[in-house]
Amino acid sequence: MATNNNRYGLQRVRLDLDTARADLYGPNLIVPRDLVPSASDPIFNSDMTKHEEVSSTDTSPINTPMPHPPQVTSDDFALAFDIDGVLIKGGEPIPSAVDAMKYINGENEYGCKVPYIFLTNGGGKTEKERCLDLSRQLDLNVDPGQFICGHTPMRDMAERYHTVLVVGGEGEKCRVVAEGYGFKDVITPGDIIKTRHDTTPFRKLTDEEHGNSRLLDLDKVRIEAIFVFADSRDWAGDQQIILDCLMTKDGWLNTRSETFTEGPPVFFSHTDVVWSTSHEHSRLGMGALRASLEAVYTALTGKDLNTVAFGKPQIGTYEFATRLLQKWRKDSCGIDKSPSTVYFIGDTPESDIRGTNEFNKTTENDWFSILVKTGVYQDGAVPRYPPRKTCDNVFDAVKFAIEREHRKTSKGTTVSELDFDTSQEVPN
Repeated sequence: MATNNNRYGLQRVRLDLDTARADLYGPNLIVPRDLVPSASDPIFNSDMTKHEEVSSTDTSPINTPMPHPPQVTSDDFALAFDIDGVLIKGGEPIPSAVDAMKYINGENEYGCKVPYIFLTNGGGKTEKERCLDLSRQLDLNVDPGQFICGHTPMRDMAERYHTVLVVGGEGEKCRVVAEGYGFKDVITPGDIIKTRHDTTPFRKLTDEEHGNSRLLDLDKVRIEAIFVFADSRDWAGDQQIILDCLMTKDGWLNTRSETFTEGPPVFFSHTDVVWSTSHEHSRLGMGALRASLEAVYTALTGKDLNTVAFGKPQIGTYEFATRLLQKWRKDSCGIDKSPSTVYFIGDTPESDIRGTNEFNKTTENDWFSILVKTGVYQDGAVPRYPPRKTCDNVFDAVKFAIEREHRKTSKGTTVSELDFDTSQEVPN
């Protein structure tokens, strides 16, 4: 936390913050750095300071908080949240989520408000629509300036590709998202099926889908890139159409390559194999579709399919999040410096924890991974990618983060001295 005369190390600022070949979890392709906003962009410039890494539960005693502390906003640490399995499950808030958000918005014993962002692999809607949903679910104001979907970084590719195939999501929502990002000519699987119904012999468009889809002149359509924006609602039909595009000559739809090396690139907004829903067991996600598509392509052509992934655990997504967090803190709180520590709270070891830990090795500030037990991770399991802290739920996670920061400012306490009880840590 900031060092000043305030006993909690908190700086007073404006207080209007309302607002895989080896296996399915194998290595993922990292988003090329030129596909995310440049670090030279003046709105994203930052001066960061790295903290020594800690890997334990923090149980040291703390000073007794003031009974009615003044409202202050932390300028030295921030929070980042996954959504599904952390805050929301099956469209409803997880019981501890609403209280957790109140806690970090000042309803805690320290009077501390903490800036935060949301970083989810989910998508299929505009960021504005997702924020409206989350605001209603959590009973607070979520601003698009603090929200990243899996496909948010794809908006920076609109200048590179003109005609694109966009796959996934409900109805026309992903087309709306892509057009909002600036893509000039957005084609959906529905357009191709409407134009030639025998493209997918087992899928028929509903009356609504047929009305929304557009007729094409297939001889004149060249797909320059394929984007899987959200989870497919029809794996068989969507895979058939993606494969047709991949096997074309330079993306021209009514052609067939002889070498199967001339098709357009394929981009996935994330690679989560499973995700948390209202079902007691995790359900298949976009990463499973990606693995299936790559396997079928190899079976048909004898060649490997190289796809590009956004979302967590890709480093490019965390770089994007760092810059968004920097801008959000400046715009909403008047804090024009980088936080020393960012606590990322997630439920999926293979994306949330893996990505946070790997990004922490490359960045100058400290990204601290916290795993909660309310989503994909099941209590008692040994995750492939261990977190630095495990908590029962998101409320316990945010309480841990604030208390840990308070201990860091307590007289005579160093970061290394925060390592006391490892009994609650997920084993390596």
